[in-house]
Amino acid sequence: MKKYLITGLLIWIPLVITLWVLDLVVTTLDQVLLLLPDELRTEHWLGVHVPGMGVLLTVAIVLVTGVLGANFIGARLVHLWHEILHRIPVVNSIYSSVKQVSDTLFSSSGQAFRKALLVKWPHEGMWTIAFLTGAPGGDVARHLQGDYVSVYVPTTPNPTGGYFVMLKRADVIELDMSVDEALKYIISMGTVAPGQNPRNARTTTNGKA
Repeated sequence: MKKYLITGLLIWIPLVITLWVLDLVVTTLDQVLLLLPDELRTEHWLGVHVPGMGVLLTVAIVLVTGVLGANFIGARLVHLWHEILHRIPVVNSIYSSVKQVSDTLFSSSGQAFRKALLVKWPHEGMWTIAFLTGAPGGDVARHLQGDYVSVYVPTTPNPTGGYFVMLKRADVIELDMSVDEALKYIISMGTVAPGQNPRNARTTTNGKA
């Protein structure tokens, strides 16, 4: 009975969580429709609300913004917009910080989260997976003697929380695995090793080939 119950849970839990996350994303993005005039909403010209229209609208807005911002005139307007926001008290500090993080994470030339590392954490003799985020800068770098790297150590099973630490480059080991593989390994709490099929994770954990 216990075996069948666990098997059923292993089938339903990933499916239910996946559907819940998708529903949350679609519901959140559908709120974008509230910004449109009534005559442009699906309730007006179809008579019913169409789930997912917010997702399509959001993708379209982002795509059009990217196309406009990639040309000369659009780039000048974006630069002007940045200059205006940088001159507003309070908004300046928040916007600047968020923009720096987003530029680092999403820029094609950025190096954040491009490498998975093996680091000693939280003390000598213990190891965990971390991600390279760059190198110490500013006044911090002046106080560090030697070659250091900036590292993000995620928590398990929720990698969105974690710790930012600076370690000597000689104390970190670069792993031969992608960031996606490392994230799966972290989220699964070590049960799904890189290159392993998640369906075989439980079998491997039980010591069977």
